[in-house]
Amino acid sequence: MIQTKHRSTQLEIMDDFSLSGQGFRKDLDMLSLINKWLGGNQITRNGVLHLLKGESKGKVIRIVDLGCGNGDMLRRLSVMGETYGYNFELIGLDANLDTIIYARELSKEYENVRFMQINVFSTEFQDLDYDIALLTLFLHHFNDQQILEKLKQVKEKSRLGLIINDLHRHKLAYMLFNLLTLFVGSKMIRNDGLVSILKGFKRKELEQYARQTSSRSRIQWKWAFRYQWILEN
Repeated sequence: MIQTKHRSTQLEIMDDFSLSGQGFRKDLDMLSLINKWLGGNQITRNGVLHLLKGESKGKVIRIVDLGCGNGDMLRRLSVMGETYGYNFELIGLDANLDTIIYARELSKEYENVRFMQINVFSTEFQDLDYDIALLTLFLHHFNDQQILEKLKQVKEKSRLGLIINDLHRHKLAYMLFNLLTLFVGSKMIRNDGLVSILKGFKRKELEQYARQTSSRSRIQWKWAFRYQWILEN
């Protein structure tokens, strides 16, 4: 019986930062593709444009992507920046070394995109400065205490704010993803996708986080079972 009243504490396969190899890289690509299919890219993209309202297009805007995966989101933002005339500096962060190496390989043609192997709980991360932080399918990996700690820290460092794009914990979302991945040959994609949904959020939980971080925020439900949560500074 699927339980969605409370967030799951189960670990995902990808929480192992030592994962590497061609199979792992194929899984990263599939995750990016699924994110595209389910509208996740648009959620983050629109959030960036919201925070950039009133910003001068002449200044450099530094955007960091926490848990960047294969870097697909930053490559898309690089193209968007050129389209809209923004001067972006885009930095992808991930604790997995092979993920960073692969993201660099895929992004060689993007001069304003770079990647760094950094654990977000390290002092190295604390020393970074940025205008916007992206947390796409990132926050659900952590428990409530870690989430509050990280939100407060990142909010303090972000000049403009944070864009959180994460999952709505719902039985229908679980069942639909279960059907979607019936014929996906990757154990990690299927397992982690289902676990992620059970580790996702209800709206009231996000609202509680916002109150505890004293954040001016906007929470919107998006298809397919996503929340776009913007914390503004």
